[in-house]
Amino acid sequence: MFAVQNTWEAGVEGEEAQSKRIAEIARKNGVQYYVYTSVASAHRKTGIPHFDNKWRIEETVRGLTFPSHVIIRPAFFMENFLSPWFKPGIDQGKLMMGIKPTTVLQMIAVADIGKYGLLAFEKPTELNRREIDIAGDAHTMPETANILSKAAGRTIVFQQLPIAEIRKSSEDFAIMLEWFDRVGYDVDIAGNAKKYGIKPTTLGEWAASVRRD
Repeated sequence: MFAVQNTWEAGVEGEEAQSKRIAEIARKNGVQYYVYTSVASAHRKTGIPHFDNKWRIEETVRGLTFPSHVIIRPAFFMENFLSPWFKPGIDQGKLMMGIKPTTVLQMIAVADIGKYGLLAFEKPTELNRREIDIAGDAHTMPETANILSKAAGRTIVFQQLPIAEIRKSSEDFAIMLEWFDRVGYDVDIAGNAKKYGIKPTTLGEWAASVRRD
């Protein structure tokens, strides 16, 4: 079983309840190989609600003693730039986000998460009990805007949003952005590529593929 749940649909408490229930049902019904997709840095006591709940879910998965389980922890999705949070602004030529222009953000293409999921099922014994933080690239938002501009063939500029405005919509999202500025992910991108043999997708490669699609 490959398990992934969504905070933004279910809410923090709902996601946690769903995830624990799915894991418990899977164990009860004899699932041998369980792969759970958490979030990078879930183990670092970030104080971000939708990170900390995934740590509690991980604890449940570990405690169920599946014959084999692997926990994959992806960083910020590149696909987020296509979401309603970002795309309307990007369509108007502005990458708007509530982090500092100097903050380097690690990110990953969703397809790469799938590659790690496949590897977990292909090598369930070798990777059993592994907890793998994954990312494919890292850029500041001005750098990201430049890369998206090149792929889109038009100018996109970064605009820093006031964190107070973001907090009005989502306290959870605001806490995460503040953590990005203050701490941030710490994925060993090059080390993962060498250890697991999965070539990371760069933001430029991802943006070009989205443009082609």
